[in-house]
Amino acid sequence: MSLLQGIRVLDFGRFIAGPYCAALLGDHGADVIRIERIEGGEDRFVPNVADTGEGGLYLQMNRNKRCLTLDLASDDGRRIVRELVAGADVIVANLPPATLRNLGLDWDTVSALNPRAVLTVATAYGSVGPYSPLPGFDSVGQAMSGAMYMSGLPDAPVRATVNYVDVSTAQACAMGTLAALWMRERTGRGQLVEGSLLRSGLIHTNSILIEQAVRAPDRVPQGNRGYLAAPGDLFRTRTGWLVVQSVGQAMFERWCDMVGRVDLKADPRLASDALRGQNSSMVSTVMAHWCESRTRDEVLAALAKAKIPAGPVYSPQEALDDPHIQASDMLPMRQFAGMAASYPLAPHPVDLSDTPAGFHRSAPVLGEHTDEILRELGYAAEAIRQLHASGVV
Repeated sequence: MSLLQGIRVLDFGRFIAGPYCAALLGDHGADVIRIERIEGGEDRFVPNVADTGEGGLYLQMNRNKRCLTLDLASDDGRRIVRELVAGADVIVANLPPATLRNLGLDWDTVSALNPRAVLTVATAYGSVGPYSPLPGFDSVGQAMSGAMYMSGLPDAPVRATVNYVDVSTAQACAMGTLAALWMRERTGRGQLVEGSLLRSGLIHTNSILIEQAVRAPDRVPQGNRGYLAAPGDLFRTRTGWLVVQSVGQAMFERWCDMVGRVDLKADPRLASDALRGQNSSMVSTVMAHWCESRTRDEVLAALAKAKIPAGPVYSPQEALDDPHIQASDMLPMRQFAGMAASYPLAPHPVDLSDTPAGFHRSAPVLGEHTDEILRELGYAAEAIRQLHASGVV
């Protein structure tokens, strides 16, 4: 039995924060319905990989869902939304507050229509404060949390290519949704679950912000070198790059032995993690010189023997080819109706021993389940035909 069997989720989300939240619930067996524009949402085609135009992002974020196309601007479309909401357990939307109100998906409207419903909302800035009406993407959370500045180079900030703020917001919203469903079992009432990209971004940089508020060190970006200990940096070998992160006296001393610099153990400039962080350029120079004549595999083997955390810096193809990733089934191959080739899909982020999450169906083609869902709402064949003819679905 799946954890969320019998739970119906309406997904009004686009791109990542909303859709991935809903996908995580679908992994656990919820019946997730993606409500999409007649012509398809803009997130369906990013980045294009399928013969039918669907993108890799869409395939990842919309597995384990059914798709209903709907003209939300039409009266009939709004009526269908109300009928869906009345029978839903969860409504997920990453839309600005004004858009939610316009669509009748704000908390007051949803709770009046269905007091048992859980409304899960992800916005850029949250529902309170002067920025709340503004739209935003993952990069907003990276930039305004300080992460983009701190991850940058001395002369320029750097944006992470991966959308970690979006993903962490989706995961937090999924956890909040599960908590709200659990409370509903006790009270019989749903509640509003809210997350935001800026809030998630600030969680990632919170320890840095605490340090700044208390001690005001006014740290400046220093590329890949760490601030709090050393060695902590990226290093180039003869055959590629790798990352090393050492924390604690014992680990530092093992590193000194490994690179043949036992004299550094007694250097007063490197007597603690804090001091090593302040003098990290000195440590990185030693490590870089030691690495430059060796292969990446040789360096990684020495670091593993010294019990110092390290890993290769992979290209996307190298990540696909890694034997551990393959052996642990971290990227199982899946099929999509609009694409002849199979594709690697990262599974649910955690395993449960008794009620594991699973892959039930690939992301839907546009409107794949429209008629099926309308029949479940009680629409007869002629009524469905008329909705198609009028462009509502």
